Amino acid sequence: MPISEQTIFNSSGNTITTKDREIHIVGKLDEPLILILDNVLSHTECDTLINLANNRLQRAKIGKSRVVSDVRTSSNMFFEESENEWIGVIESRVSELMNIPISHAEPMQILHYKAGEQYMPHLDYFTSENVVNNRISTLVMYLNDVEKGGETYFPSLRFTVTPKKGRAVYFEYLYTDNLLNELTLHAGNPVTIGEKWVATQWMRRQRLRNT
Repeated sequence: MPISEQTIFNSSGNTITTKDREIHIVGKLDEPLILILDNVLSHTECDTLINLANNRLQRAKIGKSRVVSDVRTSSNMFFEESENEWIGVIESRVSELMNIPISHAEPMQILHYKAGEQYMPHLDYFTSENVVNNRISTLVMYLNDVEKGGETYFPSLRFTVTPKKGRAVYFEYLYTDNLLNELTLHAGNPVTIGEKWVATQWMRRQRLRNT
């Protein structure tokens, strides 16, 4: 019988209690670990993140060369590390939830998808063999209810997460068995009606920040 891969995430039962919030696990796959989490952000926090990001958006780019591509047609921006009190509180909660020190976190990203915009299937970790400090886990937080479309879809698993304001999907890809990592291939399905706002947090294997 195969030995289960060790997970980063630390929880028992269907409720996770952080220092400032009670978060509920409402869906789960074991390997690779994918969790659907409700009540990660308050509605006020969702609205505040949108308002803080709205005037700072630019067309999203992909790859190390940072090129514009039809693979990814949304707009995005990145907050500075703990750039204000709101970001600091959310970063602290996310670090506790993801069970990784905030010093391993990339800057939090905000993404905006208009009707028809999408992100085609992709992996969040870097596939080059010479990457020393790779990403190991992702938290995608939904900042609004999407009228139609905009799901996060894992095509290899046929697993879909519907956007809901305050909800998040967590997944990790640090496994010894790289086939499990490849199963985290995912897409942001096209928004059919309305718009979609998300906040994304990536964690790295080693320290990234100076703080």
